[in-house]
Amino acid sequence: MIKALVAMAAVTVCACLGVLAAMPIYAASLYDEAVFRPLASDNKAFRVGDALTVQVFENSSASTTADTGTRRKNGLDAQLMHGARTVAETGVSVGSDFDGGGRTQRANRVLTTLTVTVRQVLPNGDLRVEGEQSVVVNQERQRVTLEGRVRPQDVSDGNVVLSTRLADARITYLGDGDVTDRQQRAWWRRWADWAGL
Repeated sequence: MIKALVAMAAVTVCACLGVLAAMPIYAASLYDEAVFRPLASDNKAFRVGDALTVQVFENSSASTTADTGTRRKNGLDAQLMHGARTVAETGVSVGSDFDGGGRTQRANRVLTTLTVTVRQVLPNGDLRVEGEQSVVVNQERQRVTLEGRVRPQDVSDGNVVLSTRLADARITYLGDGDVTDRQQRAWWRRWADWAGL
């Protein structure tokens, strides 16, 4: 009986080995280059879907001044004489003065912090990021959108980058609400300015 059981077990083992030998064997590595991070590396954004914090600090100012002045004076005199005696005399004098001046001065400052998402990893390793932040205070909505390209070496150890380090940056800061509406000129005033009135 024992010999029969041993023989049966041997036949079963041989059948299992035959089935396993017929199946293809695949080797897989635990290392995946796309997601591998060394244990001692910084926790920085490096792949699509990673979050990155951007500190927006934009400060710009521009000033233009122009002064123009012109003066012109023309005169014309005519006399009609009969012999040595003056019969008629006339004169025309035309003068014009123009003084013009203008000054344009503009200053902008945006300070905010928002977290964006890596949308694409470019062939040179740069990260294309994009994100939006929306805040509503007293029914006044403020929305900040940001797009740009970031070099990985410009990202700090805390996964933060300054907006001044963004290439091809597009930063939009828009407001929507009663306060913003009150700052807009009326349509008839815009039309009058366009017509030069």
